[in-house]
Amino acid sequence: MASVARSFTRVASRSAPRTASVRATTTSNARRAFARQTFQGSSRRGYASGSGGASSSTPYILGALGLAGAGGAYFYLNNGSFITAKEGSSGETRGAFTPNKDDYQKVYNAIAQRLEEKDDYDDGSYGPVIVRLAWHCSGTYDKETGTGGSNGATMRFAPEGDHGANAGLKAARDFLEPVKQQFPWITYSDLWTLAGVCAIQEMQGPVVPWRPGRTDRDVSMCTPDGRLPDGSKEQSHLRAIFGRMGFDDREIVALSGAHALGRCHTDRSGFDGPWTFSPTVVSNDYFRLLLSEKWNWRKWNGPKQYQDVASKSLMMLPTDMALIQDKEFKKHVERYAKDDQAFFNEFRDVLVKLFELGVPFQSKAEDRMTLKPTTSD
Repeated sequence: MASVARSFTRVASRSAPRTASVRATTTSNARRAFARQTFQGSSRRGYASGSGGASSSTPYILGALGLAGAGGAYFYLNNGSFITAKEGSSGETRGAFTPNKDDYQKVYNAIAQRLEEKDDYDDGSYGPVIVRLAWHCSGTYDKETGTGGSNGATMRFAPEGDHGANAGLKAARDFLEPVKQQFPWITYSDLWTLAGVCAIQEMQGPVVPWRPGRTDRDVSMCTPDGRLPDGSKEQSHLRAIFGRMGFDDREIVALSGAHALGRCHTDRSGFDGPWTFSPTVVSNDYFRLLLSEKWNWRKWNGPKQYQDVASKSLMMLPTDMALIQDKEFKKHVERYAKDDQAFFNEFRDVLVKLFELGVPFQSKAEDRMTLKPTTSD
């Protein structure tokens, strides 16, 4: 059923492309109705995974990265090039290899293919947990110290991989490992953020510009625990966490729209359930449901969370409800709930900012590339 739902939404999106003009309301409503019926009529697919260190690591020595791959060894240079040694069956040696857009499109396509083929996770897609991996590896940035962020992929190591907020993300890292083996020249740091872009686009979200240039770092660069949002808190916590990264109120609300995707798990965060009826489709439903549904505290033995009164199948965290309890946050919730194109545009922009926090790029902003979604074929 999950695969059918994704196919339906893809057809709908192709027949009614998102533009700044008026979109087909009937198509949007049909998509939401179908997703609601499909979600309520299907059983939950669970995945239990403990947190922990990565199964492999890559040395970071004086700005150079050596990668032993099938058919050759790659050595990453600070200018974004790779020296390829003894590549091919005859053992010939090639010169510098500088990946271009076509090379990154191949990586994107490999991720997209795995997303399509492996539908044995949660609601039928690894997409949401891939987005969470990209989000969490980037959201550790501290603008005051310049530490953290996507540059380094330090979640590969136990100190950071074991942080409570990263529980369950081993599933996402393991999902991407075959892609890393297929393209050994790409750093984990670039791979994880590129995968986040791929997942957003493949789940009917906006096209997100992206650029490479991140390097992998060693365990000494792991960030301290406590830099990611705690769902049990309120608006002051949100402003403190996101403000440390350099985000304002509008950007905080836009990033929160990622809660249209995925679900919480009792064996990870302790919370339970999805935010929307279509947890594998990027939409503005999160904002619409925040405003349109009636929410009460859930009566259960778990941490405090909200439950929708009508279906009793959706949840909201205290940090979600803070977005409509705070008047400055709420005005953006209302705007996104009314205009999904406004949400898509601002969600795209804030994702670009998030994924680039703290990265010492040698390229310029205008060098960002847009990679083609496979759903547009």
